[in-house]
Amino acid sequence: MHAYLPLNINVQSGYRMLKKINFLPIAIAWLIILTILLCLPGSVLPQESWLDKIYFDKWVHIGLFGGLAFLWCGVAEKRKNFLKSVQQTFVWIALVGCVYGIAMEYVQKYLIPNRSFDIYDILADTIGSISGLVVATKLLLKK
Repeated sequence: MHAYLPLNINVQSGYRMLKKINFLPIAIAWLIILTILLCLPGSVLPQESWLDKIYFDKWVHIGLFGGLAFLWCGVAEKRKNFLKSVQQTFVWIALVGCVYGIAMEYVQKYLIPNRSFDIYDILADTIGSISGLVVATKLLLKK
C-alpha cells in the first residue's frame, strides 16, 4: 500500500492551474506594492542587523523583481494571440524590469528622504528580472 500526500498534485496539473490564473490584477498589485516599498523613506527601514551579513536586502530585491517579471510574462502569455513573439515579449518585459529598477534607484537617491543609490540593488533587480524571465519561459511556455 502506498502512502499519499493529501495534496496529490502532479506537474501537469500545476501547468493547467497556471494557465487558468488571471495574471493582470496580480501583476498590477505587485507593481503597486513594489513601488510603495521602494519609495519608503529610509527612516522606516530596519537599521543595521544580522540580516546585512546575509545580504537579505539583495535577496528581497531578487524576489520582488523576479515576481514582477514572472507576473507580467503571465499577462503577456494570456495575450499571445495578439503578439508576434511571446518569447521576445518576455525578454522585453525583463528589460523593462531592469530599467524600472535603475529608475527607482535614482528616485531613491533624489526624491526619497534617507535613501540612496545602490549599484548592488540594480544588480539584484537585474538578476531578479532575468530569473523571472527564465522561470516564466520554463513554466508558461511549456508546450
